[in-house]
Amino acid sequence: MAYLAPIHRPSSVRHAISLSFLAPDSDDLIVAKANRLEIYSPNPQAPDQLILRYSKTLYGKVTLLHKLRPASSKADHLFVGTDRYHYFTLSWDAEGKDLKTEKSYVDVAEKAARDSQTGDRVHIDPSNRFMTLECYEGVVNVMPIAHAGKGKRRAADNEIGELGDPIPVRIPELFVRSTCFIHKRQAGGTKLPNPEMAILEEDPQGKLRIRVRELEFTQSLRPAEEPHSAEFEKSRSVQGQVELGATHLIPLPPPMFGFMVVGETSISYVEEWDYKISQVPLEEATVFVSWCAVDDQRYALADDYGKLYLLYIKQKNEGEYAGHRIDVLGETSRASTLVYLDCGRIFVGSNQGDSQIIQIQPQGLEVLQTFSNIGPILDFTVMDMGNRSANELVNEFSSGQARIVTGSGAFKDGSLRSVRSGVGLQDLGTIGEMGASVTATFALSSTSSRCASDVLVVSLVDRTRIFKFESDGEVEELDSYRGLVLDEATLYAGAQSDGGTMQVTSRQVRLNSPAGEVASAWQCPASTTVTAVAVDGSSVLLSLQGAVLVLLQLVESEWRVHAKRTLEANEQVSCVTLSPLLPDMCVVGFWQDSRVALLSLSDLSAVGATRVSEDDALAVPRSLCIASIMSGAPSTLFVGLADGNVITYLLESPANPFTARKSIVLGTQQASFTILPRDDGLQNVLAICEHPSLIYSSEGRMVYSAVTAADATSVCAFDSEAYPGAIAIASTENGALSLATIDSERTTHVETLPVHETVRRIAYSPALKAFGLGTIKRTLSAGVEEVESHFKLVDEVVFEELHTFAFKQDELIECCMRCELDDGTGELAERFVVGTAFLDEEAANAARGRILVFEVTESRQLKLILEQSLKGACRCLAMCQGNIVAALIKTIVVYAFEYQTPSSPFLTKKASYRTATAPIDIAVTGNTIAVSDLMKSVSIVEYTPNRGPVPHSLSEVARHYETLWGTAVANVGKNTYLASDAEGNLVVLEQNVASFSEEEKRRLRVTSEMNLGEMVNRVRPIAVVPSASADVVPRAFLATVEGSMYLYATIAPSKQDLFMRLQSELAKVVKSPGHVKFSLWRGFKSQVRDMGNEGPMRFVDGELIEAFLDLKSEEQEAVVGGLGIEVPGGAEEVRGLVEGLRRVH
Repeated sequence: MAYLAPIHRPSSVRHAISLSFLAPDSDDLIVAKANRLEIYSPNPQAPDQLILRYSKTLYGKVTLLHKLRPASSKADHLFVGTDRYHYFTLSWDAEGKDLKTEKSYVDVAEKAARDSQTGDRVHIDPSNRFMTLECYEGVVNVMPIAHAGKGKRRAADNEIGELGDPIPVRIPELFVRSTCFIHKRQAGGTKLPNPEMAILEEDPQGKLRIRVRELEFTQSLRPAEEPHSAEFEKSRSVQGQVELGATHLIPLPPPMFGFMVVGETSISYVEEWDYKISQVPLEEATVFVSWCAVDDQRYALADDYGKLYLLYIKQKNEGEYAGHRIDVLGETSRASTLVYLDCGRIFVGSNQGDSQIIQIQPQGLEVLQTFSNIGPILDFTVMDMGNRSANELVNEFSSGQARIVTGSGAFKDGSLRSVRSGVGLQDLGTIGEMGASVTATFALSSTSSRCASDVLVVSLVDRTRIFKFESDGEVEELDSYRGLVLDEATLYAGAQSDGGTMQVTSRQVRLNSPAGEVASAWQCPASTTVTAVAVDGSSVLLSLQGAVLVLLQLVESEWRVHAKRTLEANEQVSCVTLSPLLPDMCVVGFWQDSRVALLSLSDLSAVGATRVSEDDALAVPRSLCIASIMSGAPSTLFVGLADGNVITYLLESPANPFTARKSIVLGTQQASFTILPRDDGLQNVLAICEHPSLIYSSEGRMVYSAVTAADATSVCAFDSEAYPGAIAIASTENGALSLATIDSERTTHVETLPVHETVRRIAYSPALKAFGLGTIKRTLSAGVEEVESHFKLVDEVVFEELHTFAFKQDELIECCMRCELDDGTGELAERFVVGTAFLDEEAANAARGRILVFEVTESRQLKLILEQSLKGACRCLAMCQGNIVAALIKTIVVYAFEYQTPSSPFLTKKASYRTATAPIDIAVTGNTIAVSDLMKSVSIVEYTPNRGPVPHSLSEVARHYETLWGTAVANVGKNTYLASDAEGNLVVLEQNVASFSEEEKRRLRVTSEMNLGEMVNRVRPIAVVPSASADVVPRAFLATVEGSMYLYATIAPSKQDLFMRLQSELAKVVKSPGHVKFSLWRGFKSQVRDMGNEGPMRFVDGELIEAFLDLKSEEQEAVVGGLGIEVPGGAEEVRGLVEGLRRVH
């Protein structure tokens, strides 16, 4: 059974709109990213920039956005349309801080009509009486908007502005490029003229024409019995020739009237009376893709090459159209949508590059803000999984540390992106190597008036070192500092309010004055040492060799023993902690019985105790920490066990101290805790072990996120003047000490290498520490588009280009891979293999593609060592038992890499297999090749080497007998394959090799399927060694055209029933805006089959499962109660289970 969870949300922007949504006078921008809506508002700290206020997942990919203002609302409403033909209006619930569905339409689709080939469109006529939807060819759905009429037709005051039911109206125009409502002059009287729509159509002969159709609406007096009617019968044609490259119609407001026709070589004006067209040629041809109105006379236009233009409409004295001028403003990302904000600012939403906010300047434009976008992801590679190689098996604890490198964007917006999800560390600088293992670090302030730290105390095994930081960042090591003992290890060091210092070593507790004199000292009794210490203000709790607890308090600058307790022989202390969050109390861990106790500071007597280990292992508590993690909740006690488990309790009261127990495995060694303050008054906890994690609060729950500090041994907060918000980190590598800043919560970190070419294919070589990139470059020169293709070598560390190999004219990169091939001496060497295709199909006997093999020289340059011409394009490459597998136009071919001489390699064709149509992707496991076909889904081909007289062969052993327009395939288990199609579906296929029936063996059966809603471009399998108790096992990463990345995993058999039941129950509780059913969204859907009523088959949507954590406690209890099976721990156990799933990705 399959489990799918997002690790990177969609970032590609296709639709956006500006409106007053959150409040009547707010300036909000709503952006649609695949199936997510994001609401942005001006940033109070930077008014020219926007900040994300809210995001919401919809059950459907957004295709339409428009705004409405009903009379009953002070703020705008949002009209949303999806690709599943669900349409609804949303408003903002200010009290609940959530979206509210005002009205929804189940379906306005005409099943007999074909989908619009040029995208869905929505318009509101200038008189605000009608909204039109164009989703199908030859059909316009008219939705009347209630307005103040007369007599019986008058709408109630609270109904004005509300949408009526859709009325489908047929029009003869089928292939429509653009439409718009045009402004009309009002004749005498008060009656408004009928709206008129201009339609730019391409006829079957390929010619363009424009017709203006009049919308005639007849309102029914008995709507319950007889629906309203509408028609577009009356029409007039635009006189004159329309440019073949025309793409957009722009209506002009009064008093200019008419409309503009935007084409590739000209921009034309159509006047309002006789609809005559007048063309004005452009200085340079281009392809316009989007536009927006800046004001009544100025319009921003964006072309396909990333240029932004300003179209200015000239007016006569009477205000009528007098001509136009177009100027280039500058370059931006390639825009998919333009939205004018205010004061010359425009939002450039892009699906091929980063989205931007730009400011129109007198001499061009300025980019004010950039929103990162890694879509479309054409290819990606898993660079490492928390270790250094994606090929090595790794432990499940580090699966969240995967570093994925993607080929993102298109053409000039193309780039290489390094994506890592987790809590990041930004290195600020290295202090140096301490020469020995660092046991602890402490931050001090040299003056009582200074809030920031400027002294760092570093404790080694047998000594202590001091470093002083100046305000400019200069660092100096001090030989002495205010009387601190430096020839011993320091267990604790802290600054006092008067500027003095406190130090605890294994033999004494000292209080030093600001002048460095010993103000007070307490010595350990003879033959004992301090093995654990905890400090809170003027109170110091000591454990003397685990047998005696001593509480010291500072009274009039003198250390006095406030309480002392000698423990029994079966009560040995392993760790202690004090905290201002737990006044008059302390928490102590014991070696025996895996026990933790709450003690009173008055006499160190036990107030309460609990056993932290629930099994027979009796893991010892080795570290303790008390922190305020969640707002409005009791403090949390963290217990780090010696076996790598971390146990948490809520400290509700001294009478009820240990409640809400939770457990998580962070590693195999004990975790030490460091408290990091937050700006909101709460605290984060950094747990240091072999797999460090940051523990913080997010959306009302505690979250554990992996941190990129795998070799850290000690950490402390070091908020200095030169390095605000920094932390000091000591690592295991010879005691290396450095400063860094750490994120306050988990984020997706994206490092970018701009390539300015489409990064179509990526291959990564760990041995060479380099990437091989197949790129495509497009330029526009004198109105002619030129395309070039290259293969680039890029360094993995500094992300810089090392060498570029240019392909022949009209030759494009199709695929590339890294592999090990014979170097001519019998040894294996790293090589890059590249497959190409030629655009020129007219030459009769010319090569249609090539296979190229590159060597990387010692100077890190590409050297071509083999070139093989092909009769077809080489679509995919892989290795199978030391041979090169090439997927050509209609065949799969196995080539042997051989040598005539040690310097003359060549390819020998060993075997071939003809596919059904054309191979799109291949996946090789052993001698088995899975082939994803263009139309005929997946087939399994087996390679058999020659045996004596029997030649090499490729033979089909299994096939999926269903039409599926494949895009990617990967092996995700034994005889199990994950396939994706062009309609956004995922299918898990299994070959039943154990069947007694030969027919069953040859048939790939579907074990899981669902609709993802996004087209997957690439699936990369990963190898993770799970623990015996793992609920899910990660198997693959997926990347989509919308910039999303997903983790695919298999569910443990013991949890499959629970997960399926939990998904079904959550689908009833978690509602999507528009009241769209979960089953309709996730059910498999293609042109052949629609499983929307049944929902996903044996596929669990991780995003829905994790929504369990967002429910209120009573809702969680109700969901668990409706599962139909008994869950021993109830909602608490399910909560822990879901939190564990969240940590996997």
